[in-house]
Amino acid sequence: MSTDQTQAVERPPEAAPPPAGHEARFWSPRRAPAALVATLLLVTSAAFLYDIAAVRAHHPAMHWRRALARQLATRPLDDTWVLVGAGIAAALGAWLLTLALTPGLRDVLPMLRSHPDVRAGLRRDAAAMALRDRAMEISGVRRVRVRLNRSRAHVLAVSHFRELDEVRADLDTALTGAIHGLGLARPPRLTLTVIRPGRKG
Repeated sequence: MSTDQTQAVERPPEAAPPPAGHEARFWSPRRAPAALVATLLLVTSAAFLYDIAAVRAHHPAMHWRRALARQLATRPLDDTWVLVGAGIAAALGAWLLTLALTPGLRDVLPMLRSHPDVRAGLRRDAAAMALRDRAMEISGVRRVRVRLNRSRAHVLAVSHFRELDEVRADLDTALTGAIHGLGLARPPRLTLTVIRPGRKG
């Protein structure tokens, strides 16, 4: 007499993905501003170091450093050029701080995580194209324009036959499903407008 034995295999519980709407945006590497700042700092530091080394070697200081020291010593703080220079420096500093503290990459929309260690994003133009293609499948739709941002999907559809209310209802159902099918962490709210084509002539 034989008996069948079954063995249960326990799997470790998977970490739950973060809830919808809590995915952070992707951060831009900011290569161009970083390269610009690094280049400016390198050139400025090299010029000052070269001039200091020349003075230590008993050579006269370069003309531009003597002129700069003279201007800084004689110009008052309320001088127009001093205020203009300070304003430019403050604006550049504010710009660099903004780049450092904001994520950037506004064209990449974060998607829901199916795995806690994997992040994915969808470009806004690709998402808008997917919504446009889905809207064009609706009977009666002649032309569609989609503008998509992080919070809203603005859809303008032109219908050349069928009742507008019927086309609007079909579009609302189809686009609502398409938006949720994109798998975005923050699904945008749908703003739908359906119109008739304008008369020619």
